[in-house]
Amino acid sequence: MVYYSTMNSPDTKFQIDQKVVYPSQGVGKVTEIFEKTFNNQTLLYYKIYLDVSDMIVMVPVAKAEELGIRPIVSSEEAQKAIDLLGEDFEPVTSDWKLRYQMNLELLKKGSISDIAKIVRCLYHRSKVKELPILERKLYDSAKKLLEDEISFAMDISLKEVEDLLHKKLEPLGISKEVKRILDDDEDEDDEEFEDEDTGDDDEKDDRDDSDDSDDSDDTDEDNADDDFDE
Repeated sequence: MVYYSTMNSPDTKFQIDQKVVYPSQGVGKVTEIFEKTFNNQTLLYYKIYLDVSDMIVMVPVAKAEELGIRPIVSSEEAQKAIDLLGEDFEPVTSDWKLRYQMNLELLKKGSISDIAKIVRCLYHRSKVKELPILERKLYDSAKKLLEDEISFAMDISLKEVEDLLHKKLEPLGISKEVKRILDDDEDEDDEEFEDEDTGDDDEKDDRDDSDDSDDSDDTDEDNADDDFDE
């Protein structure tokens, strides 16, 4: 196994001590570049330390681009991502499972604008209806990724980044139109659970049906959680 130092690192896209973004994993630093021989084939690897999870990953140099690993954005690009949080947008589907898959795909793409869109979408959705557990986890992951990259890109503290994001997400005049559409979506979600009858037998049936529905939703959510972990 051959290791390279900062002085003699090979001609690769990333260099030792460079900050990079590993989609869905977080901001990391290239700590080593080394050659490793396996089955008589010598490959070049990056060793990347991910501070957020205190984890080290070894990535073949040839596969880094395929995995979406990229440099930290510039300060200007970071500001554009912050500004995007305050822009009007078309709310996505009220079906949380479909919405989750759509946002998960954005997370895998890993651009800072994609991550900002996830944060914006799920933040505003959470203001009108509590997010399912999987979406809450996705929101927390995307928000952490966004905060970390902006902090490094703009050379400011995480507290300053949090304040900047909050100001964009919670302006004094959050769009009434967006709020109205979100409320309408929520009504559509809840409409199927409304029942005009109030008899005891009907209430019991409704409770039984609701329990069955909850069990089904839990199963779907567990299956989706497995997808997320992969």
